[in-house]
Amino acid sequence: MLPPSQSAIMGQKTAESDRPLRILHLEDNPLDRQLVLQTLIGDKLKCEFIYAKNEPEFREALKRGNIDLILSDFTLPGYDGMRALAEARRTSPEIPFVFLSGTIGEERAVENLRAGATDCVLKDHPGRLSLVVRRALKEAEERIQRRLLGEQLRHAQKMEAVGQLAGGVAHDFNNLLMVIRGNAEVILLSEENLSATSKECLSHVVVASERAADLTRQLLAFGRKQLMQPRLLSLNDVIRDFTRMIGRVIGADVRLECAYALDLPPVLADAGMIEQVLLNLVVNARDAMPKGGTLSIATGSAQFANGAVRAHPEARPGSFVFFNVRDTGTGIASEHLARIFEPFFTTKEVGKGTGLGLATVYGIVKQHEGWVQVQSEVGKGTVFEIYLPKAEAPPGAVVQTVGLEKLPDGNERILLVEDDEKVRLLASRLLMDYGYTVWEAPSARVALELWRSHAQEVDLLLTDVVMPDGMTGRDLAERLWKERPDLKVIFTSGYASEVAGQDTEFVKRSRGHFLQKPYSIRTLLEHVRAYLDAKQGA
Repeated sequence: MLPPSQSAIMGQKTAESDRPLRILHLEDNPLDRQLVLQTLIGDKLKCEFIYAKNEPEFREALKRGNIDLILSDFTLPGYDGMRALAEARRTSPEIPFVFLSGTIGEERAVENLRAGATDCVLKDHPGRLSLVVRRALKEAEERIQRRLLGEQLRHAQKMEAVGQLAGGVAHDFNNLLMVIRGNAEVILLSEENLSATSKECLSHVVVASERAADLTRQLLAFGRKQLMQPRLLSLNDVIRDFTRMIGRVIGADVRLECAYALDLPPVLADAGMIEQVLLNLVVNARDAMPKGGTLSIATGSAQFANGAVRAHPEARPGSFVFFNVRDTGTGIASEHLARIFEPFFTTKEVGKGTGLGLATVYGIVKQHEGWVQVQSEVGKGTVFEIYLPKAEAPPGAVVQTVGLEKLPDGNERILLVEDDEKVRLLASRLLMDYGYTVWEAPSARVALELWRSHAQEVDLLLTDVVMPDGMTGRDLAERLWKERPDLKVIFTSGYASEVAGQDTEFVKRSRGHFLQKPYSIRTLLEHVRAYLDAKQGA
């Protein structure tokens, strides 16, 4: 049974609404029906009545639904108001139920209210009826709003718990992924000793590890903000890679079409986050085409002048790169379009959607300083268009791709602090293979002991944020900065930013740089080299 509509439930606004108030009136006396109608219309309530004079008609009207309020006589031939009230509360508990009778005494009225009636009005005092109707509708609206807020709070608490659990798991999971990927890349470095089949298998391990890390970030972003790791990207490449893995997502009855713009400018973006935007839009498109259809993804670039941005409140002048996701599905009703990016708003059946998918899309795109445009028509489909700022790549810059050749080396000295032994050994071996001197420490306290012997020799502190023994990477960095304010620090972590808490917030506003686990060999070496070469304070 549907709850009262938002337009009708506002008692004071009913007279002004284009939609009449739908009242189910259980009454066998035609004269009493007419009196109620005249009373409410005379008090400027726009009403539409559904009449029932017995139990079968009342049950059938309840079954059809779309009712805002029930008025009921207390005594009817072969039926009574208490049985009607019990039936209404069982099938339609949110609909206000008002008794309108000439036979209810004070004790019986109190009994009715205890049984779930909203109010009681005597037929010989019809002047109260309009006031009771308005008040009943207002109270019903407040109950519905409280219930919705309670559901949203419970959902938010559940998502918070899931987010914290996922964040804790992600720390260990990302360490494992880093060991898997890192060792595969180390073997690939000796590719002259590998067969073609071995190279291909190891490459698959590297790609699968990267996908797993992206999926971890997507899970975490579902309930919390992620630390963005932007780099120069080609949207064409991101979408090509993404579409290779969505066959099982969209199903066999949905046809996928892709169109890639030539010479598409790069964007500065987080690849995992962009893939999450694509995933959420593709899942929504699939759900809008339960009987199959066509899903289209296209890229392009656009230049907006001042006059061209007025059609969308979040657009702005400049050069932009875009991609759109179009479906031939059911479309979105115009009254829902304004709310689709609200957290927890969903038009899907209970259990079929969280209401967070498009909210996540909106948040990620805003974090990338872009905007979303939507066009939809019921029965004809929907198109979501994502605009991101065009990146101004320096001369000779190339979009980052997977590869292990020409990795940067160095001869500086690094204090490496990492409690996971396998991750520590992998990072240490890699850095030493590329010329660096490395002192290893499994905890911040051991690192302090090494610092006492090599304080003036250390060029860089590379430390995990979350550490055992009561001293975090942040605590260690602050201790060392007191002695060496010029010390360069790179923090690493497999935690989501909120799970790591104040530590990662500290990283973002401090002199240290942050490296999200699991990182690739190239990412580690390039990050270390770039930071060591950067001027102090950069």
